[in-house]
Amino acid sequence: MNQRPTPVPPRPDLERRPRSAFGWLEAELLHDGWLAEIGPHAAAALVLLALAADRRGASFFRRDRMAVRLGISRHELDVALQRLLDCGLVDHRPWRAGLCDGVWQLLPIPERRRADRALRELSAADVLRSLGFGPR
Repeated sequence: MNQRPTPVPPRPDLERRPRSAFGWLEAELLHDGWLAEIGPHAAAALVLLALAADRRGASFFRRDRMAVRLGISRHELDVALQRLLDCGLVDHRPWRAGLCDGVWQLLPIPERRRADRALRELSAADVLRSLGFGPR
């Protein structure tokens, strides 16, 4: 079997290595179509929460501060966070009843989504496109 060599990055002399605590995101977010499903503002909010998360996946950013850091309106952020909640990617507990700010927690990617990918019907055209055949 012929294997392609691993591509060399454009700047191998500048390989990035974390110097301090950092967040991480699972590859399923890309491969299972979550990023397309949640949209760009929710994806940005998810990245912010992941970067700010502690070892339990919890972060404590106020919504106003998140909106400023992401360069989006407070309304756009609220819609994005609700989308993450609806998809089961995060959960939230307000500091007290009636407040919108509180603790945000990254959750494991829901299992149902992974199963959906395996059961999804693909046309022959979809399979050929995924293999690199078809219009460019």
